[in-house]
Amino acid sequence: MIKSKSIRQGAVAAALALAFAGSAFAAGDAHSHDHAASEAKLVLNQGQKWPTDAPLRQGMENIRSAVAKGMKDEALAKAVETEVAGIVQNCKLEPEADEQLHIVIAELMAGAEAKDSAKVAKALNAYGEHFDHAGWKRL
Repeated sequence: MIKSKSIRQGAVAAALALAFAGSAFAAGDAHSHDHAASEAKLVLNQGQKWPTDAPLRQGMENIRSAVAKGMKDEALAKAVETEVAGIVQNCKLEPEADEQLHIVIAELMAGAEAKDSAKVAKALNAYGEHFDHAGWKRL
């Protein structure tokens, strides 16, 4: 159990690191990216919500469902980690939308790590406020 958990966490961390590293490389300033998660602010796309794609919408729906069902602790952390890994692997957003998504993902992962369903719900609500996801319901 511990070994598979470590492997899963390592895989999620690697996927996130690659996703964030790609953005930093594309931006041309790796140093400023080191602090991006703590300093970045979620914003709209010139007053409009950011576009989404099917893998992102499905992953976010699955995370929302886990929170709505009352999953807690390890079960919630596992669900968030699994869905975030799938989102990172399959999501094909434009760079600007992807940068905004990284902010949401960082908050989701922080909530999962803390096993804090309220923090995960807050990140999901922020996603719904900033990303175009038809039928999205706040928690």
